[in-house]
Amino acid sequence: MTSADGTPVRVGVFGLLGSGNLGNDGSLEAVLGYLGREHPAAVVDALCGGPEAVTARYGIPATRLHWYRGEYRTASRAGAVVGKGLGKLVDVFRTAAWVRRHDVVIVPGMGVLEATLPLRPWGFPYALFLLCAAGRLSGTRVALVGVGAAPIGNRATRALVRRSARLAAYRSYRDTPSRDAMRAMGVDTARDEVHPDLAFALPSPPANAPTGAPGPVCVGVMDFHGGDDDRARAEEIHRRYLDGTTRFVRALAEEGRPVRLLTGDECDAPVVAAILDAVDSPLVTAAETASLADLMKETAAADTVVATRYHNLICALKAGTPTLALSYAAKSDALMAQMGLAAYCHPAREVDADRLLEQFRELEERSAQLRQTLAERNRDAVRQLEHQFTALTAALFPAADRTHAHARQETP
Repeated sequence: MTSADGTPVRVGVFGLLGSGNLGNDGSLEAVLGYLGREHPAAVVDALCGGPEAVTARYGIPATRLHWYRGEYRTASRAGAVVGKGLGKLVDVFRTAAWVRRHDVVIVPGMGVLEATLPLRPWGFPYALFLLCAAGRLSGTRVALVGVGAAPIGNRATRALVRRSARLAAYRSYRDTPSRDAMRAMGVDTARDEVHPDLAFALPSPPANAPTGAPGPVCVGVMDFHGGDDDRARAEEIHRRYLDGTTRFVRALAEEGRPVRLLTGDECDAPVVAAILDAVDSPLVTAAETASLADLMKETAAADTVVATRYHNLICALKAGTPTLALSYAAKSDALMAQMGLAAYCHPAREVDADRLLEQFRELEERSAQLRQTLAERNRDAVRQLEHQFTALTAALFPAADRTHAHARQETP
């Protein structure tokens, strides 16, 4: 794909990519797949959290998101505080220079407009604001594609998120509550569309044929301490989540069910270790996953999935496996409703192992019916994402869209 002067269109991708979060990287993979199919001549690079990982895995040049390498570590010493402060200033110029080199910048999915997990305003929200402001000033189109949003309590974070959204040239959301949240913050969302999460555009794993006998259960765990407004209760929430999840896993093992523990971020590893240590059963093992494709393979091989992280849920649902959500935010509830499993949500902040087991058994009793429902909903999701990518081309690559339309008209 080329611009009006015949040069290749320069596309940047932006976000906490390559930083150990499989969901973020899966969203990037979906967008790179779209660009490869629809705009193969585009020149793509990234400004991201883990540039080495992104380059090694996806083969695109990448630049570190923050000048200061310790951006997401708590600054307790004077040198670290000064480094962070200087980094904020340096990043203004670094971000502006990077944005100016592009015709289009895409923020691929992710919950970039929410604070459902602990978040400091001068971390990623500030970086996103710099991106969107630089795009507006330089004329580079910045697109927030299939992103998540939620009400934000912190005033500074809310202001940065609202301003970023207003400055973006294109916005779409992964669920209706996200669009509603931005509307409530004062963003004009009249032209903003809602589509399924970008991960639904990834290839599906081979379907698992149920054997009839009780089979393995995948349990997706998370280093969960509540949201940004729960900092005072963070340890209490984590302890309750870990205790309830451990009791649930132990009960499954005592019934003779093999259990595979899944994660979605590198930070979840201590939770897996704690459960393995507490349960101490050969039936409970930890899966090693490096991508959403790996997660989908694990969930496709299971009879049932119980999961916390949003993209663990997506992988299980896309694999067509009956799933129960340990829900920590409205996005999980919305996803489960979208896929026809609204009744199978359990609060992650108050895990009750006995009630969770009841819901689990109810879910398994309806397994065959729910697998049919998931197959239908997955087909719908793929169709909706085809529309998402068509709309994205029309908004960001109008010359290419006209070329494709002309080619279709000339086809006999």
